[in-house]
Amino acid sequence: MKMSSTSAVALCLGFILMSFTGHSYGQLQVGFYREKCLVDVEAIVTQVVAAKFNEDPTIAPALIRMQFHDCFVKGCDASILLDGNNTEKTAPPNLSVRGFEVIDAAKAAVEAVCPEVVSCADIISMATRDVFALINEGCRYDVQTGRRDGLVSLAQNVDLPSPRISVNDSIAAFARKGLSATDMVYLLGGHTVGVAHCSLFQDRLYNFQNTGKPDPTMDPWLASQLRPICPQNPSGSNTVNVDQSSQSSFIFKSYYRQILMNRGILQIDQELALDPLTRSTVQGIAFFSDFRSKFTQAMVKLGAVEVLTGTQGEIRQSCRAINTN
Repeated sequence: MKMSSTSAVALCLGFILMSFTGHSYGQLQVGFYREKCLVDVEAIVTQVVAAKFNEDPTIAPALIRMQFHDCFVKGCDASILLDGNNTEKTAPPNLSVRGFEVIDAAKAAVEAVCPEVVSCADIISMATRDVFALINEGCRYDVQTGRRDGLVSLAQNVDLPSPRISVNDSIAAFARKGLSATDMVYLLGGHTVGVAHCSLFQDRLYNFQNTGKPDPTMDPWLASQLRPICPQNPSGSNTVNVDQSSQSSFIFKSYYRQILMNRGILQIDQELALDPLTRSTVQGIAFFSDFRSKFTQAMVKLGAVEVLTGTQGEIRQSCRAINTN
């Protein structure tokens, strides 16, 4: 049964009341800028993001991915935004990250009314919250703010979990960031609204673990659908939707139901449904859990990973460069 917009918002509000009444993350707080700017800067970011989303709805998965890629490398400090010859942007896992122009536009709009106060790191978190609301019937969660921007961005620091990582190693990687196995399962649900390059799973179609055969855990029907898009000797860089269901790619629970049917595209996605450490969580989400509120809770925790606050770092004037003055 389709959930009404009112019900969806109520569930999100319920999460907000539970989350922020009893928990805080260091010096981050909801409404950090209320007394620092004469205007509602979060509303300004929301307006910019909504306008960009109306032009290109695929910016939603792009921004969700950007926050993950930023926070998982030296914390949520907007280091992924810095331009340069050897910055995080240039690392292979980040070459397909996009949405930088949305953050630039939001930063410019905020700087025009409240200069040198709002961090780029906070704008990433606000923008991610806003696109999530846009693809989830207005389900909007509060973002704690007060982050500051990092001064270091190096390609060699980028060590993101591989799509081929085992569940056990993935749990360990998330644990190093203060995130639980359950958080991991919910956050990987963000793959629902994403695409994957054929190179990330091509081995599963033709030569899984050097066996010369497809991955036996992939549904043969799915493999047959993917091979024409991802030929064994590709001439380009084709992509496919990570969620291959016939439903809207913005229906998050569909992702979990698909991997339970052995229709996961990425190896780590399929392993979530097979591994005893995570299978019961996947089943619970697919058929019983309120995904939206739990996903937003995990996103708030992700947004608090190794943040800079107080006098640490800086407030960049441009999100693409460290301040020079």
